[in-house]
Amino acid sequence: MLHTVSIWLLVVAFSAAGLFNAIGTRANRDNFARWGYPHWWHRATGVLEMTCAALIAFPATRGVGLILGVVIIAAAIFTVMRHRDLSHLAPLGVFLVMLAVGGITF
Repeated sequence: MLHTVSIWLLVVAFSAAGLFNAIGTRANRDNFARWGYPHWWHRATGVLEMTCAALIAFPATRGVGLILGVVIIAAAIFTVMRHRDLSHLAPLGVFLVMLAVGGITF
């Protein structure tokens, strides 16, 4: 039961984050620019997050999806730590915990 719930929470969370980043609100685009990324990077991030969600959704590709999720979140943590934008750490920590639970139950 915990396995199923954790996996689907990850799928929903990465799908929502991916959609949010792909749409790119003004504040979101400004954050990516402030962090030094190209103007299109929010879309690339969104596509990667939605790909991660799709990979996690299917048992055959779940391991690859979990690894991709860890890479995405690690890059995000590195970015916000490097720029001392610590307000973004809490949601990233939630993603990290969900990935750990999904990986343990994998």
